[in-house]
Amino acid sequence: MQLLRRIGLVLLWLAAPVVAFAAANKNDPYLLPLRGAGNIALVVASIMIVIVLLRRKHWRSTAGKLLVMLWCLLPVLMSAAHLKFELRKHDVLAASPAEARQLGPHFVVGYSSFPEVARLAEEGLIGGVYVTRHNIRGRTVEALRAEIAALQDIRRAAGLPPLVVAADQEGGIVGHLAPPLTKVPALATLSGLAPDDQQAKAEEFGRIHGRELAGLGVNLNLAPVLDLKPPARRNRLDFHTLIGQRAIATDPAVVSTIASAYVRGLEESGVGATLKHFPGIGRVRTDTHHFSASLDAPVKELEATDWLPFREVLSHSRSALMVGHVTLTAVDPDRAASHSKRVVEGIIRDTWNHQGVVMTDDLVMGAIYQHDVCKAVVEAINAGVDLLLVAYDGAQFYRVFACALNGSRQGKLDAAMLRASAARLERGFPTEQARAALLTRSTLEIARAASRARGD
Repeated sequence: MQLLRRIGLVLLWLAAPVVAFAAANKNDPYLLPLRGAGNIALVVASIMIVIVLLRRKHWRSTAGKLLVMLWCLLPVLMSAAHLKFELRKHDVLAASPAEARQLGPHFVVGYSSFPEVARLAEEGLIGGVYVTRHNIRGRTVEALRAEIAALQDIRRAAGLPPLVVAADQEGGIVGHLAPPLTKVPALATLSGLAPDDQQAKAEEFGRIHGRELAGLGVNLNLAPVLDLKPPARRNRLDFHTLIGQRAIATDPAVVSTIASAYVRGLEESGVGATLKHFPGIGRVRTDTHHFSASLDAPVKELEATDWLPFREVLSHSRSALMVGHVTLTAVDPDRAASHSKRVVEGIIRDTWNHQGVVMTDDLVMGAIYQHDVCKAVVEAINAGVDLLLVAYDGAQFYRVFACALNGSRQGKLDAAMLRASAARLERGFPTEQARAALLTRSTLEIARAASRARGD
């Protein structure tokens, strides 16, 4: 029994700093599963441990006092972290209407609380929302459709532009709304077909996704993936990207053919496409969800291979372009492409002359969030990025927006870049035109069917 007590004390000593660290960083994205009930459980457990230590007279020794103090520290650290979060949130919500109008349109945010995101939408602090599996888990399609429609009604009532409503429906292993939406195979499954069949099936997949997403109220799909498929060898540092399963093919021409057809299917349904993840992560061996990563290939080589699908699909579609968090060392070795002016303005805008919407990959990913996120936010805006995505953990919106807000107040944001970006966002994703064309076509088909029925 004495041995068990000693082992228990050793475990408490080992656990105390770990739990204290978790309490002090309770709002970190990595600790998202602990929020809510998890935080309450930690506080209750710490109180019970303190009570047990006191009842067993551990407070009489110096070591015992220190152990009790360590476990008493947990609620204090958690309260301090919560207070810091609430103060930052208050500062963001207190932003002036002018600040909200200037900065809000550039943010697309994931959410769990409808009242909270409704307030952000109404006050113009966001330009879009991201819906994913937790928004539909345990709910019907009709419930989520009504929720999205309610957010758009709030925008109209506030005299603000419609929200960008984004989802991640690639097909295959990434289909965050399937089920209940249709689970479509990965586009990679089409690479072995004849070219005509590739196009027909890819366009069909796009129409399925587009029709169902449009019916839900989603107007931007974060697909297709245009990264070239990497070699078959396993990447031990790739925990979540899994690009080998998501990329279409190793041949740029096959990727272009399938992706172009898929985008056509999406756009015909009135849903915009997002080409990702420029400058390409097929060659990258590290998972940017957790770590910084570098793409070390020469630009000429990338232009002749990896970038061909991006340029091809952009040239004849209305797609947005998502920039990933890899560092393109040949162009800008000091920062990730997602906030590099040399990459966004230098390559995408100037060299490629792409004047459509450019967005970042999720800023909550470790390659950005575990470093100087405020510097990344300011640099992304100044580079000409139009939309900053905060998807995995929507609560981080307050931190990310506060970075932009402070940058604006300190005069660090490029006014010319903001104006140019505002003009691009006002043009928006031309999905309304596609949707109108779709409705017109449907109306004509109905009229023709009625005419045939009458024998005209």
